[in-house]
Amino acid sequence: MTMSTDTAPRRPGWFDHPVLSALLAGSWLALSRSVEPVHLLSAALLALIVPRLLHRFLAPASRGLHWPTVGRLLIVVIYDIVKSNLIVARIVLGSMDKPQPAWLPVPLASSHERVNAIFASIITTTPGTVSATIDEARGVIWVHALDCSDHQATIDDMKARYEAPLLTIFRVGEEGQA
Repeated sequence: MTMSTDTAPRRPGWFDHPVLSALLAGSWLALSRSVEPVHLLSAALLALIVPRLLHRFLAPASRGLHWPTVGRLLIVVIYDIVKSNLIVARIVLGSMDKPQPAWLPVPLASSHERVNAIFASIITTTPGTVSATIDEARGVIWVHALDCSDHQATIDDMKARYEAPLLTIFRVGEEGQA
C-alpha cells in the first residue's frame, strides 16, 4: 500500500523558500552593516538553515509568480505610502472637523489565503487605512478609513490598485491555478 502524496510528510529542500532566504540574508547584512566574508557566510548560513528548520510551519512557497507585476505593485505601494503619509499629516495637523472616517466592507475576489493576507497587509501599511479583519464567511475584508467621502470609489481603488495585481502575481483564476 502506497501513501498518498497529500498525506505524506513534506521533505524539506535547501531552497524551498527562496524569497524568505533572500530576505533573511539581506536583513542580516543590513543589521551587521558589513559585507565582510564572515558576515556573508553568516547570511548564507541563515538563509539556508532557518527556512529548513521552519519547513513544518511554512506553507509551500509559491512557484511561478508573475514578477513584472510584483515590481509594478511594489512601486504603486511605495508611492501610495508616501502620498498617504502626506495626506494624513495634512489631516492631523489641519482642522479636525474635516475627516470623514468610515468602515468599508471590501469584497474579496478570491479565497486565496496569500492574496488576501497580502492585500490586508498592504491596506494596513498605507497610512489612513487599517484592515480590521478578513471575514471569510462573507468574503469581505473590513477596512477602517480615516477620511472617506466616496465609499464605493475608495473600495474600487483598493481593489484595482492592490487586489487585481495580487491576483495576477499569484495567477489566481488562471486555468489549473488556485
